[in-house]
Amino acid sequence: MSATKHWNVDVFIGEHDGRTYAEARLQTNDATRLHGYGEARLNPADEDIPEIGDEVAVARALSDLGHRVLLAAAADIRAVTDAPVHLSR
Repeated sequence: MSATKHWNVDVFIGEHDGRTYAEARLQTNDATRLHGYGEARLNPADEDIPEIGDEVAVARALSDLGHRVLLAAAADIRAVTDAPVHLSR
């Protein structure tokens, strides 16, 4: 029998002083909670298109979150095996 799990990632976006910030929060079915962070800034020579700043900041936050999930998995594997662990992206 196969099992399906559902994890939620909430993404929060804000702007301050010409920078766009994003935070991606992962909540799993157990007690795991991880956060990823990203930032984007407008080059003064570029046209201000807020959606692009949002996309860049969110992409960076999700990438950071993915890296943190890999680190958590490596820590869990090490706790079980007591052996060095290397998980690559």
